[in-house]
Amino acid sequence: MVPHLVTALNGPLLDLEKKILEATPAIERWFRLEWQEHTPPFYCSVDLRNAGFKLAPVDTNLFPGGFNNLASEMLPLAVQAAMAAIEKYCPDAKNLLLIPESHTRNIFYLQNVARMMQIFRQTGLNVRLGSLSPEITAPTPLTLPDGSQLILEPLERSANGRRLGLKDFDPCTILLNNDLSAGIPAILEDINEQTLLPPVHAGWAMRRKSNHFASYDEVVKKFAKLVDIDPWMLNPYFARVNNINFQDGTGEDALATAVDTVLAKIRKKYKEYGIKDKPFVVVKADAGTYGMGIMTVHSSDEVRDLNRKQRNKMAVVKDGLEVSDVIVQEGVYTFEQINESVAEPVVYMIDRYVVGGFYRVHEGRGVDENLNTPGMHFVPLAFAQQHAVPDMKAKPGTAAPNRFYLYGVVARLALLAASLELEKTDPNPEIY
Repeated sequence: MVPHLVTALNGPLLDLEKKILEATPAIERWFRLEWQEHTPPFYCSVDLRNAGFKLAPVDTNLFPGGFNNLASEMLPLAVQAAMAAIEKYCPDAKNLLLIPESHTRNIFYLQNVARMMQIFRQTGLNVRLGSLSPEITAPTPLTLPDGSQLILEPLERSANGRRLGLKDFDPCTILLNNDLSAGIPAILEDINEQTLLPPVHAGWAMRRKSNHFASYDEVVKKFAKLVDIDPWMLNPYFARVNNINFQDGTGEDALATAVDTVLAKIRKKYKEYGIKDKPFVVVKADAGTYGMGIMTVHSSDEVRDLNRKQRNKMAVVKDGLEVSDVIVQEGVYTFEQINESVAEPVVYMIDRYVVGGFYRVHEGRGVDENLNTPGMHFVPLAFAQQHAVPDMKAKPGTAAPNRFYLYGVVARLALLAASLELEKTDPNPEIY
């Protein structure tokens, strides 16, 4: 269940909310049965967009980096979920090795690492930080704004090469908070005696957004049948386009065709539901994160007429990775606001449990734009009262717990899709 969260937002989605609330017992049982068949990712965050007429995930992150943005009231939930997750992989775990991103001078990211360490220490684990950065050759202290310190240490393989740890520290479980955009480092390969979470094929060196949304498509079709709704209400259309070179224009025609195809499908749905808004798509790198390599497009002419600055922006993402494959995803408006700034909810999960979330807010962006850009800020979702459940007697759209239950359901659909995605792309499928 998603706890009762404080929000001033009481937007539409009324019919959808009503149907999902009425089906709550069936939905929770359905999830319970699905988790008997599939293993959830260790942790996950999902970016949602609420257009009023539909609520859909637009990004699913398997290396969430914003635990510091969760309200402190959510910590007990996170600790409880982390305990359940750790027990699955190493019930007698004593030591946890956490491997963060290598750009460790980002203060906000370091606060995320500190919050994660706090959560896992409260589960009864000794937690230390191992760095993939070649610059870290000795224990290196990093000071946080509150005066506390994190100690980054160089990773070491054991004498027989089978185990990964730190000097005088042998962990049962290794938790990656590094999305491996730059590739899979040799020191993480052939780890057989320890549990590496998430597995390396969850990193952007191998993962593709198109695989995730293909799995999400599968999950939503089953779910929509259960609650008797149009799957489109929860699902953005998408198409994948390969072999693009934004610098020299290679693949431009294929991209324009994909944009036209997806826009035509959206127009048909908008007409069916009497939606007057202008359809748009979002073109983004099929691998990558940090809001890089993304553009909003309303017409295929826009991808044919990119200027040099736009081409440069789309050509490269995090860690200098060149973009050659993109996903053309149905654009979902966000009609949620905080203090007159555009906002979108982000839901955080550990194992199969929702442990909190926040609004990503950007006063300089429009309702059809990517908010994951410089200038964004975060508004935590805090408890209004402890452990409240949906209010079945409330009118649709009037009760905060009901809206956030809805968010939690859709986020868990994306979590389940990520589980299927990892199963299908696992290079060693025999472990499932």
